[in-house]
Amino acid sequence: MSTTTKLQIQGPGLKKAGIVILQTLLIGLFAFIELWLRSGVGVLTGIVILISFYGAIRLGRPGTTYVSVVTPPLAFAMTSLLWLMIMDHFRPSRVGIDFLAALASEAPFLIIGAVYGWFVFLNAKAKTRPSKARAL
Repeated sequence: MSTTTKLQIQGPGLKKAGIVILQTLLIGLFAFIELWLRSGVGVLTGIVILISFYGAIRLGRPGTTYVSVVTPPLAFAMTSLLWLMIMDHFRPSRVGIDFLAALASEAPFLIIGAVYGWFVFLNAKAKTRPSKARAL
């Protein structure tokens, strides 16, 4: 006999604002660390993006899945642009090239996380819809 135990969260979970803040701070912190150490984002930030997708879906209240899926790409774009503007001293050509390179390097992680998140969101939405019984 196999028993699986699910992680029990005390309380109802994170609200929409909590999810946005948690994901933005987590992604922004690791993007800054990688930009500071390597002068570019990479695998570490990508793994944190995937963790933020999964963690927000898992720790959020019922009804917060949409916010959990939409926030990471926006948070990554916003924080990486902010850190690049600060580190590249507001040189538009340099910031633009680095920003596009950052988006391109994180695209696989963002796509994988988005596919998983939208699957969870659409699956939950389909389960709440009443089934259509065929009349004979």
